[in-house]
Amino acid sequence: MKAKDKIMPMKAFISFDKLLKKYDTLIESDDPVLAARAKEVLDAQAPYPFLREGFDDVGLLDEHKDVIKIILRDTFAEVLTENEIKAASLPYFDIVFNTSKRFEKILAEAGPDFNLLIRNQEEGIDYIMACTVILSFYYGFQLDFRRPYFYDIPNANGVMQHYRILYNADFMEILPTDQSPELGQDDLDELLENPKDVELWKKKIPPNSFVSKGFVISNMFDVTAEQSISGIKSELIASDKRGSDSFMDELQETFRSFFRIKDLRVGFSTYNQKADKFERVHGKGINSFILNNVDDTACKRVLCPGSYDKLLNAKSYFTVADVDKYFKISEGKAPYKGLHEQGIKSAIFAPIAREEQLLGILEIVSTKKNALNGVNATKLDDVMPYIVSAVVRSKVEEENLIDAIIQNECTSVHSSVYWRFQEEAKRFIIDKLEGNQPSFEEIVFSDVYPLYGQVDIKQSAQARNEAIQRDLMIQLSNIAQVLQAAFKEEGLPIYEELLYRLNNWTESIKDTLYSSSEQNIFDFIQEEVNPVLEHIKQIDGSLAKRVKAYEKTIDEETQTYYDHRRNYDQSVMEINQRLVNVLDKRQDEAQQMFPHFFERFKTDGIEHNMYIGASIAQHRDYNPLYLNNLKLWELQVMCEMENEYYNLKPELPIHLDVASLILVYSTALSIRFRMDEKHFDVDGTYNARYEIIKKRIDKSYIKGTRERLTQTGKLSIVYSHKKDEQEYLRYISFLKSKGYFTNNIEIVELEGLQGVTGLKAIRAEILYKKGKESEKTYTYEDLMEELKT
Repeated sequence: MKAKDKIMPMKAFISFDKLLKKYDTLIESDDPVLAARAKEVLDAQAPYPFLREGFDDVGLLDEHKDVIKIILRDTFAEVLTENEIKAASLPYFDIVFNTSKRFEKILAEAGPDFNLLIRNQEEGIDYIMACTVILSFYYGFQLDFRRPYFYDIPNANGVMQHYRILYNADFMEILPTDQSPELGQDDLDELLENPKDVELWKKKIPPNSFVSKGFVISNMFDVTAEQSISGIKSELIASDKRGSDSFMDELQETFRSFFRIKDLRVGFSTYNQKADKFERVHGKGINSFILNNVDDTACKRVLCPGSYDKLLNAKSYFTVADVDKYFKISEGKAPYKGLHEQGIKSAIFAPIAREEQLLGILEIVSTKKNALNGVNATKLDDVMPYIVSAVVRSKVEEENLIDAIIQNECTSVHSSVYWRFQEEAKRFIIDKLEGNQPSFEEIVFSDVYPLYGQVDIKQSAQARNEAIQRDLMIQLSNIAQVLQAAFKEEGLPIYEELLYRLNNWTESIKDTLYSSSEQNIFDFIQEEVNPVLEHIKQIDGSLAKRVKAYEKTIDEETQTYYDHRRNYDQSVMEINQRLVNVLDKRQDEAQQMFPHFFERFKTDGIEHNMYIGASIAQHRDYNPLYLNNLKLWELQVMCEMENEYYNLKPELPIHLDVASLILVYSTALSIRFRMDEKHFDVDGTYNARYEIIKKRIDKSYIKGTRERLTQTGKLSIVYSHKKDEQEYLRYISFLKSKGYFTNNIEIVELEGLQGVTGLKAIRAEILYKKGKESEKTYTYEDLMEELKT
């Protein structure tokens, strides 16, 4: 083989001339030892002039290895040959010779089939790198072409070791030939703009246009630990690591290099603090040797007291150098039993913790006794920070993904049931990671008790219609005044015809406003009146001023006269906001007592739904006491919302009234999250009766009368069973002592609703306080009189 067989910008000749010239000088030294050594080297080389002149036949290296060894003896000290990893070489040609004994041993252990190559050498990169050397040393362009080079060489056990190469090129020279090109700054700029265009580099610096003469000394250092740490860091930082087919294989190989153990395996488990249990990390190839093929289990079930204390309390490494020994000592107890069953002989368990919070366990095991132990466990100190960071980031990513799935599949979800959606989202992710077709299953909470209440704005539809009616009549009147003035001035019959239709619209809404009236009048004004007003506005004088004065009364957003409607909308919005503020604040307190599902709706007033039961409370033991407590809480809050409104009423543009109602339904039911509608609904035909009652109850009448159930100043409590009546009378009696109700309590029977009969109601008169600091209480009638003064 010849060095020239590889296409490069330089012809490579192995030569010892630059080194021998050092000895040419040393032979004249006054130091007899140095002079004698120089003479020995020069005499050994003298019969072989080609060693100075240079040669490209690699076979001569082996043929004259003894002479070459004498020449290189000072640069390759014999006393260090067992320790140094060193060789003479031509780097770009993969030629290595005169290796140290340690390097020879490393190559021998790699096996006869191992091919020594520099890591990650892309095709053509050698040519370009050789060109950068020529540009720097011959042309004088200052280029930083230095980069780290590595050999990856397996040891006798097949574990990959990593060696960094440092080159000493003191004995190498670059010489031009008659084919060496003239290059300027423009050529350099073009090359730098195309760093991977091998053909361009060959065009600028043609093959064999230079000569390299000499050799390079390669010094190598074992950087396996550093490279393994870097590899672990890179693999953990890489995105979508759990979904990668090769992630665990690559990570395991890196840990094997790090510990220099061929049969080493790596596993992970996560820690669920709320349940105090270990859980499997779901991902391709990720195992847990603690869990041993189960998805989750209690920590104390798979750990002994000592290992539990070390991992969960002290957050320190737990090592088992001899599993069989401790399996016998413990008489087959955990954690040695599970390890023994898996054929594990030694293990290290490292807690993955951040700020004293345990996140999971790194599990490293081997099938060899003492391979893993308390001494080499300390090596993990260098990599644990990266593992912790990766786990923290992974948790954040998982939480974000769970949130994204929940929001996408279910829209916003109340905090009390969020845990169940998290579980379903996790299962969704696991199915996806395991290659299944994921689907988000419907979520059902069984045996829950419903509570419903509303604070309704009384006669809100009538108030809104009156506001619309007034605004429309004012707008039509203003338009009529403009048209009358225009007809008087111009006398055009079309104005009179338009006035006729305006008067008809005014008459049509004077007594009754129909559902279509507002839109019909709006269309009439937009399509037929406004174009005429635009024409009138073009007439100079008082008519134009009249039109502009009319236009100033029109709201830009609605394009209508919007005064009474604005007052109504603002009043309703302010009422709803103040009631919601009370309800939301008190809800936060109620959730602390016992978690329950809660939702509210703003309409013309506020409605709320609550569901409480064991299936909703994730880590709390349910007791009927909590249902009774929530009922009492609801009564109090309804009274507080009433008080809040009637203290607000004097400040409102329109003085509306409210009436409150609670529906008691003592039968447990199920609620199901409807994926298509993105909300919870009662489940089953029988349970649908509850929804029917809710929708119709506020329109019900007292039996045998035309008197509506709900009244201002009173809280109506609808029920169907005697025990519910007794329960709520008991609560009302207690709340009377607290100043919530008067003694005016009545029980009434309700007219049957469509599909619902047998309903009764308690109507309890509410006591009001004027202002938050006031101790004086009022009935509704007293309060209204007080507010008038």
